[in-house]
Amino acid sequence: MTLTRLLNPKSIAFIGGNECAIAITRTRELGFTGKIWAVHPKREELGGIATVKSVEDIDTEIDAAFIAVKREPTVDIVRALSKKNCGGAVIYAAGFAEAGATELQDELLKAANGMPLLGPNCYGFVNGLSRAALWPDEHGIQIRESGVAIITQSGNIACNFAMSNRALPLACVFAIGNQADVDIARMLEALCKDDRITAIGLHIEGLKNIEAFASAAALARKHKKPIIALKTGRSEQGAKVTMSHTSSLAGADTLYEALFERYGIARMTSVTAFAETLKFLHHGGPLKSARLVSLSCSGGEAALVADMALSKNVSFPPFDEITKPLVTATLNEFVSIDNPLDYHTFIWGDEDKLQNMFMAVLGGGFDVGMLILDLPTHPHMNPAAWWKTARAFRRASELQSARAVIVSSLHESMPLDLASDLANSNMAPMMGLDDCLTAFEAAAFIGENWERNSNLDNHHFLDRHPSEGWDPAILQVPISKVSGTPAFAGVKESGVMTEHEGKQLLKAFGLSIPEGRVCTPSEAVSTANSLGYPVAVKISSTTILHKTEVGGVALNLKTAAEVEAAASRMAKLAPELLIEKMVQGAVAELIIGLTRDPQFGLALVIGAGGVFTELLKDSITLLLPCTDEEIFRGLKKLRIWKLVEGFRGKSGDQVATIAAIKSIAAFADAYEGLIEELDVNPLFVLPKGAVAADALIQMRKQE
Repeated sequence: MTLTRLLNPKSIAFIGGNECAIAITRTRELGFTGKIWAVHPKREELGGIATVKSVEDIDTEIDAAFIAVKREPTVDIVRALSKKNCGGAVIYAAGFAEAGATELQDELLKAANGMPLLGPNCYGFVNGLSRAALWPDEHGIQIRESGVAIITQSGNIACNFAMSNRALPLACVFAIGNQADVDIARMLEALCKDDRITAIGLHIEGLKNIEAFASAAALARKHKKPIIALKTGRSEQGAKVTMSHTSSLAGADTLYEALFERYGIARMTSVTAFAETLKFLHHGGPLKSARLVSLSCSGGEAALVADMALSKNVSFPPFDEITKPLVTATLNEFVSIDNPLDYHTFIWGDEDKLQNMFMAVLGGGFDVGMLILDLPTHPHMNPAAWWKTARAFRRASELQSARAVIVSSLHESMPLDLASDLANSNMAPMMGLDDCLTAFEAAAFIGENWERNSNLDNHHFLDRHPSEGWDPAILQVPISKVSGTPAFAGVKESGVMTEHEGKQLLKAFGLSIPEGRVCTPSEAVSTANSLGYPVAVKISSTTILHKTEVGGVALNLKTAAEVEAAASRMAKLAPELLIEKMVQGAVAELIIGLTRDPQFGLALVIGAGGVFTELLKDSITLLLPCTDEEIFRGLKKLRIWKLVEGFRGKSGDQVATIAAIKSIAAFADAYEGLIEELDVNPLFVLPKGAVAADALIQMRKQE
């Protein structure tokens, strides 16, 4: 059953006591024109509406119901509503799965028989588009023709946004509780199809179904509906609270990052940035890029915004050779024409001169022009001169058809009458410099994702999709084709392969490995002699996974005596050794891993390897399967990748490195259901080539 009737009802039944009285009052305040039913077995009226005794007494169709009774009778009411073909219900009561009562929640879902349910443990929603408030509290949402939507699992966070006074064009807010039935994915799918909704903000504690969410996110991108997300559970404490609050699994945070990256969902880390980004997206949508121009009459503000931008993916490019003289002509010789621009106060209060200067600046082809302007708001102050500046900037942006905002450095310095005036002209009234820059960064992230990945949902990691400016050779490296799936030994007994077994399996998928052989300790010297020095000597075992920690690795051995000593010492640890030729001349060391998550399945991890794995914590995570572009773009985010690209006269083989990564991705594709964990650490990146010096593979035990 769709959510259309529930979210945009023409008839509503409110079942319960005081909470329903409040919700009825809020719905009537919005001017709801449909039929309202109040249900209570004893009270004569609720919120000014005469009551009926039970759901059975309602003799017309019910599109939506708000149920605010104790948890046990809730089940019977849901069953009665379902029999009447109700379009859906909000379940206010708590004490279901989030409190351990999973059987009662199962009974609730059975009673619904397919009727959509929001909750339990759910505050409901306010929809200014349909003038409905199945909501037992205060809110500041107004009747709107269009606006942004917020979906959250937290009733209190929903209240905070609904009661905020930041000129946020909030059309509707949905608090969906513990997602027993309708989850974030289903809500997202429904809202992204509504043309009246301009952007969607998600507060996520946990997702029930990653695949369903990914599908909904892809649909939202298809409908050009920008999404931002405030995801909790990054810390261990946050994850514990999430689990206890709504019985939702927080999930591995890096995998959520990868999910958001793939589908162009901009992640927020603060509530204020969340609100400001939604506001900016409402007034113009995503950006193609974040080439900004900043204007202020203060050198201090110009320097401040330039410094703040250092931590963001935004830029303040200089004025081009055409724009710079045009701007210069509007100001006097004491003004240095730079971006950010401090235009001084020589023309302060002169609307015509300000407008001419603003027009020259905004004609420079920037993605966004931002005017930093804090108005005096104390009653005894006169803001008239500041209003002149705001009007001049607004008119200039209209005449140049330029995307522009006015931003106050302090929230309280953007009076709501100015915010309303700007919003009516489709100019975002932004509050807070850092949050404003975050909004630009997020809008560009979404816009670039839409442009880059419009067909991503049909891509596979073996596809070739080179982008402009990239070396096609890097993205078109071959993948070794493997006929069938190579056998692996020892897995049935332990689930873990020896290093040599794992490397041989990966070699079949195209991964380069050192020449080496397994032997007994007594054969170590003769094996080393045949391979040629220098060599590495390691124990070969399926029970000792971290060989270095127990003294099971000796590197760069150059003589037979050194090999014999190492072999004698390691004979006490394992009956077999692996002797390999040393890999020399590495430019960088990477770790390439596969990790399995109960929600996301297998994911590919790439980062700084060797001794730097734990020290630098420089890594990225990609969902599988992934595209060539995702791999290359992820590598560009790694600090260690600078060594591969070239540093102090040395560079690594990028083509071979990406080929190695793709060979592991191909292995993951072939054995997706059998792999538990994989670590290639380190992968030595050489001036020519990339070689896996060590590999640990753990497969799921075979029955």
